[in-house]
Amino acid sequence: MQNMKTIARIRTDFPEKFGIPRQSGVIDQLKAQIIFEKEYRDPNCVLGLEEFSHIWVLWVFSGNLKAGWSPTVIPPRLGGKIHKGVFATRSPFRPNPVGMSCVRLESVEYTKKYGPVLHVRGADLRDNTPIIDIKPYIRYTDSHPDAVSGFADKVKDYRLEVVFPDALLKKLPEDKRDAAEAILSEDPRPAYQNDPDRRYGTAFAGWDIRYHVKDEVLTVCEVVPYSPIKKP
Repeated sequence: MQNMKTIARIRTDFPEKFGIPRQSGVIDQLKAQIIFEKEYRDPNCVLGLEEFSHIWVLWVFSGNLKAGWSPTVIPPRLGGKIHKGVFATRSPFRPNPVGMSCVRLESVEYTKKYGPVLHVRGADLRDNTPIIDIKPYIRYTDSHPDAVSGFADKVKDYRLEVVFPDALLKKLPEDKRDAAEAILSEDPRPAYQNDPDRRYGTAFAGWDIRYHVKDEVLTVCEVVPYSPIKKP
C-alpha cells in the first residue's frame, strides 16, 4: 500500500484532545483554518471547491499512533462500561488511525504566504492535526435522512446545563464565548468519571476553562491563561 501523504494541517482552538467535540458539525460556532502543505498550495488543487457548502476531511489520529488498536472499544456516551466493536464506532483506536469529519466550508481564501486557505466551521480536531484528503460533500448521495444510527441515536440529545459566571465568561474573547459554552454543554468528561468534587479543565482558545459537574449541571469556577504541560 502506498504511504499516505499529509496534504494539509488544520488550525483550531484546541491545543489538547480533552474537550474536543466527539463528532463534527455539532458545534457550528467553532471556526478553523485548513492550511495546505507546500506541495499542495497550487490554487488549481481547489478549483471549484468554493461551489460546495460542506466538505469531508480525512485525517490521522496523530495523538494515538502508538496506542495500537482493539477489537472492541467503550463509546464515551454509553457510561464507560458498554463495549462495541471497533468498526461499529468512530474510535481512534483502530487498525488504521484515520478519522473523517464533515465541516462547513465558509470560504476559500487565496493568500500570498500559504496559497489557498480553507475557512471551515464545526471541526472536531485538535490543532495541527495532519489531513490526508479533502472531498466535497454531495447532498444527494451523502445525506440519508432515513438512516438509523444505532446507539448514537439514543444519546444524540444529551446535554449539560452550563453555569458560566459573567465575570469568568468575559475573560474569553467575545467571538469565542458561544463556542466555549457549547463545548462544555457537550460534557467533555470521560464517561466513567462522575465525581461532583472533581475539577476538570478544558483548553480552548488560549485559556484553561476549569469546572465541576453535579447532577448534570456544569459550573465554571476558574478561567486562566492556558499553559501546556512540559513533557520531561
